[in-house]
Amino acid sequence: QAQLAESGGGVVQAGGSLRLSCSASGGTLSGYTMGWYRQAPGEEREFVAFILWNGGNTGHAESVKGRFTISRDSAKNTAYLQMNNLKPEDTAIYYCYTRQTAGGSLNWGQGTQVTVSS
Repeated sequence: QAQLAESGGGVVQAGGSLRLSCSASGGTLSGYTMGWYRQAPGEEREFVAFILWNGGNTGHAESVKGRFTISRDSAKNTAYLQMNNLKPEDTAIYYCYTRQTAGGSLNWGQGTQVTVSS
């Protein structure tokens, strides 16, 4: 399985923007889906966005549609999550994942903290 390295988290005021990156090494992403989940304190981990590495189709949770955009750079084996108009309720640890598009278990990154102050 590919090793995932996340970056780009931080502290931002409400209405601000951040871009998360997730770089994969040690394996091919062909036939895989990459994306993010997030987990706020005391809450369950929830889906945020995904991208199909082959073809680039994407999906976003309703709570982030119109504000977050997932994309990829195939040459860099890296996916990005552009987060605009951030809200305090977006505060969470954001976890990158990969999974074979055909199914199977999720491979997780270490997580990166995003904190949005009001």
